[in-house]
Amino acid sequence: MAAYLISQVEVLDPDAWENYRTRAAAAIARYGGRYLVRGALAQVVEADWPADEPPPQSVVVAEFPSMPALQTWYASPEYAEAFAFRSAALIRRLIFVDGVVG
Repeated sequence: MAAYLISQVEVLDPDAWENYRTRAAAAIARYGGRYLVRGALAQVVEADWPADEPPPQSVVVAEFPSMPALQTWYASPEYAEAFAFRSAALIRRLIFVDGVVG
């Protein structure tokens, strides 16, 4: 069953962001992932978005073959190279979810 990485991203430093996203993309591909959404602007159409929080600047969704594959990617040395840039590059919320069967 497929698993999905869903991330809400706010870029802090464009240069660090480019280093992060280049390395993260290579690691995602290496571990069987593929982007479904990359850098899309979010459009809030329902719900009360907190007044002190703007809608997400950028949303990322990546699909992996399974939750174990997604978790292996996240713990991989290849992603660790990208992760080293994360705190300088971005602020994010990150969740992993299983897809549906069938």
